[in-house]
Amino acid sequence: MGASSSTIPVHGDRRRACIGLLGGSFNPIHEGHIQLACRALRQLGLDQVWLLVSPGNPLKPVAGMAPASQRLEQARRRVAPFGRRIIATDIESRMGTRYTVDTITQLRQRFPRAHFVWLMGADGLAQMARWRRWKRIMKLVPIAILPRPGYNPAALHGRVARYMASWRRPAREAPVLARQGGCVWVFLPAPQNAISATEIRASGRGPA
Repeated sequence: MGASSSTIPVHGDRRRACIGLLGGSFNPIHEGHIQLACRALRQLGLDQVWLLVSPGNPLKPVAGMAPASQRLEQARRRVAPFGRRIIATDIESRMGTRYTVDTITQLRQRFPRAHFVWLMGADGLAQMARWRRWKRIMKLVPIAILPRPGYNPAALHGRVARYMASWRRPAREAPVLARQGGCVWVFLPAPQNAISATEIRASGRGPA
């Protein structure tokens, strides 16, 4: 099996690396998550992507949510072929954080030499204004957005995108994004995958 969550110590370390953070419930993990992580590795020149398997997303209903241990184990199995390049972790549970702003703050403190980039699809950007202290998140880390069918116009013309319009950088600058600090983001062109965890659960299929 690939690297487990134990490879990311909750107390942190002094590693020097460019790391993409992809948060979510992963209920269940699917091919869209994997495609996003792989594209981020390539286009952003990252050393690793951490899949932050949430103990419980405050914006999602509890009904239909599989136990965190089950979601983590499914994610670990799915990313095992990628070794240490893509790691599924329960570090949010072990740190005791539920909100993205708190998770990023803790990770920056515990891994002071690492360069983090927050990764998400356009659907996340479209509803980011609902996140706790979302403006603070923008100032903590650079952000890379990948397209998602049905969400791109709302994401790129919504409240959050308008707020940080002057911070947007062209996609060609993606390889240096991780070292830019906060107040910077890119929208990466990419093939679009409409698959969703909700559809997978409704169909009764396992992780795609």
